[in-house]
Amino acid sequence: MSLWKIAWRSIQQRAFSSALTAFSMALGVALVVAVLVIYGVIDQSFRRSAQGYDLIVGAKGSALELVLSTVYHLGRPAETIPYTVCDRLNKESKYTPVVDIAVPVCLGDNYKGFRVIGTTTAMFDRLKWFDGDKLKNYEWDEGGNFAADEPFQAVVGAVVARKAGLNVGKSFPPQHGIAAERGKEHSEFQVVGVLKPTGTATDRAIYVNIEGFYQLHAEPKKEVTAILVSLSTDDPAVQKGLPTIISRDPNLNVQAVNPTDQVTRLLEGIVGNLQRILLILAVLIVIVAGIGVMVSIYNSMSDRRHEIAIIRALGAKRRTVMAIVLLESILLALGGGAIGLALGHGLTGAMSGVIEEQTGVAVSALQFQLSELILVPGLILLASAVGFMPAVVAYRTDVAQSLIASP
Repeated sequence: MSLWKIAWRSIQQRAFSSALTAFSMALGVALVVAVLVIYGVIDQSFRRSAQGYDLIVGAKGSALELVLSTVYHLGRPAETIPYTVCDRLNKESKYTPVVDIAVPVCLGDNYKGFRVIGTTTAMFDRLKWFDGDKLKNYEWDEGGNFAADEPFQAVVGAVVARKAGLNVGKSFPPQHGIAAERGKEHSEFQVVGVLKPTGTATDRAIYVNIEGFYQLHAEPKKEVTAILVSLSTDDPAVQKGLPTIISRDPNLNVQAVNPTDQVTRLLEGIVGNLQRILLILAVLIVIVAGIGVMVSIYNSMSDRRHEIAIIRALGAKRRTVMAIVLLESILLALGGGAIGLALGHGLTGAMSGVIEEQTGVAVSALQFQLSELILVPGLILLASAVGFMPAVVAYRTDVAQSLIASP
């Protein structure tokens, strides 16, 4: 019989205590997996959402708030700026050599809690979205883009279409305000297109013709919340220097920010620190579970002295007995780890609806992170460490005394 089978039979003899020990290990591993997967997917989605264009231009103030409200539809929109800023970025010779397109964005309305965004056809005809390692054109699940000469047409993201029931041909009345049921209803827009899922904040937004947006609010002067700028050059010097040039232009009186930089600061700062804290707590739980494995095996050693003595009397060496105890510890850790892996991904899947509702990030139970591969060697090392003390006790068992004490 192999040493693995002997170790497994030993675990089976103490099935209840072994199950509890493995389950405590599983809980710790599940937390580690959930933290790794959820953070990894959110990190990827946030970075992807911010990489479809190069700059965001808006009112002077908090750069992070400008990015969060414009890109991710989180928080309150920033102050408005004149529409003429968009025209200057698109037409002035000072900017045209490096600016491919500047697309205006207007915020301030919602439908059933989903942001209603006024923009132009260039949002989907000219801008792209970042899918993993490449830029892609927006694609349509139904219909297509709204027409420039049809002010009351709209397109919706995949999440909005599913949850609000807005398919092609449906009409809806936007409400004033950024949260559901906070303001009066406006005239209706008709949906002419449904976007295919992108895994970005675009999926949970409604985009309407900016001309219809202005007609709803009857504004005497055209203002925009922000401008999305796509550059025609990949020159790092231009990408780094242009935000400063725009921000210092006295004729514009705005700020220009690189959304990727702001997202990186957010993820590596606040969110990254939170992830590290949660990960440390989860690892501590795994270590405590590992100590539980040690205590469980160690406490069983007094009851197993006779068993160990018989194995030794049959010719097994001290090292063999020690190896059996170590393998037992490794089996408990890996078994608990396997259960924890399933629980962690199950927990991720159970939380996917809440995560998508709050952030627009699509998470599934089948999404894995490469960092999870560290768990297997990590659990083996932990099991070897915590199983060493009981293994030493087994190694030092006196055969004669044990056989006499337990005939």
